[in-house]
Amino acid sequence: MKRYYKLAMVIGIITLASCEDDLNLTPVGVVTQEQADNTPTLNIIENLTRSSYDLLSNRLNILGNWNWTGGLVFQNDYIMQDIASDDMEKKWNPDGDQPWIDEINNFTFTSENGGPNGLWKYNYEAIKRLNTVIEHLNNPDIETITGITTVRKKQLLGETYFLRSYYYFSLVTNYGDVPLILRPVKTFEEAFEVAVRADKAIVWEQIQADLTLAKDLLPNSKYSSETEKWRVSKGAVIALLAKSHLYNENWSAIPPLVDELAGLGFSLNAHYFDSFRTEFTDNEVIFAFDHQTNATPRRGNGICAPLGWGFFAPSTDFLNAFEPNDPRKSLTVNVVDQNMNKMLGTLNGDNKGNDDAPNNKIYIRFADALLWKAEALLETNDYAGAIEIINQIRNRARTTPSATGVVPPAGTLPDRPTSSDPATIKGWLIAERRVELGFENQRMLDLKRWGIAQQVLTAHGKNFQPKHMLYPIPQSEIDASAGTLTQNDY
Repeated sequence: MKRYYKLAMVIGIITLASCEDDLNLTPVGVVTQEQADNTPTLNIIENLTRSSYDLLSNRLNILGNWNWTGGLVFQNDYIMQDIASDDMEKKWNPDGDQPWIDEINNFTFTSENGGPNGLWKYNYEAIKRLNTVIEHLNNPDIETITGITTVRKKQLLGETYFLRSYYYFSLVTNYGDVPLILRPVKTFEEAFEVAVRADKAIVWEQIQADLTLAKDLLPNSKYSSETEKWRVSKGAVIALLAKSHLYNENWSAIPPLVDELAGLGFSLNAHYFDSFRTEFTDNEVIFAFDHQTNATPRRGNGICAPLGWGFFAPSTDFLNAFEPNDPRKSLTVNVVDQNMNKMLGTLNGDNKGNDDAPNNKIYIRFADALLWKAEALLETNDYAGAIEIINQIRNRARTTPSATGVVPPAGTLPDRPTSSDPATIKGWLIAERRVELGFENQRMLDLKRWGIAQQVLTAHGKNFQPKHMLYPIPQSEIDASAGTLTQNDY
């Protein structure tokens, strides 16, 4: 096992594997590196594909054992995108617990901080698993070797291409230039060869190339599987492709892709909160992680545990961003009882403190995609079209009862009027995205891509500097590569 340990020290794409001789035949989703490299079985391919989803989950301790300072207790997206922004605070009652999170909040972090460290390791561990699956599935003899059907092979390939693009999307938007690894790394020498940062333009090209492949491989339906609706669908692929164009300001490509989502059956729910409390029975969720209680292996939403310890609270600025009587405020957070409703998936405090909660983690929903389209229309001078979509989002909000069941009074969230001033419309769009998508890990990335992060966060009292547009590469990875990996401006 020394070979794999050395590889893990070079770059976080290969982790120390178990030395068990046999793969448990139950779908545990854990495969040793030797087993993955050797002649595959259908069981190994299925397990490794499913385990590639796990790095998106909020299950606790996937990559460590209460390694808080290493950022490995849970996915760090709430910390890196919400706490770092002007929307969220670490705790309801500030204390000295987990100071590395405070460093993210006030922008005093270094390249040794657990936030960037954990984000990097989660993403590259997933990419490692996916590259192994993709290599096997692209073997022209795989059907003969494993007995996998052509239909199943195509679906799994579509899923894995999407997932790889999703993890690279996270890497390129947070770190900029990153190593682009598209095959399994099996030797110490290979690890050094790939520990080189690729230009972000090349990474974006690969993201879109993977998504283009995935789109042709997956069924032309809302769900890839009616019995496992959590699996990657064609809609998820189309949505991430649209989002990749958004981040690259390819405005004309976005509206037709969002229209394709509507053609597959995605639409706004009648009730704003339905996406967070239902199990893939709503109209709006495009991609989510399916948390389940009492699953083997564990698959529950562990982020609910620290919510019971006082972690994660709204900033005053976020609460003040809501217009009077906007029901999304009470549906997002219960300030009196200190409940982060959207994170809990409940409106009564259920799941709080539960480290194996059943509520799903939403990654993409149709309201988000509609607002991408609105932004694209605005940038291409279709002001009326942009305003119409913003008003569609506002209409759904004002017709949704609050957390206490009260229907907003007449005059709540009135339609935005006709305007030909792009700055005014952009202000409406920015405001709408903030309250509609609060605590969904969008705010910090939005501020950065709009070029207003320093302005907004400085006004919020944060020490945001131009260098903070990207997070630092983990220092441990720089050191292990003997300088092959270069650092961002830190």
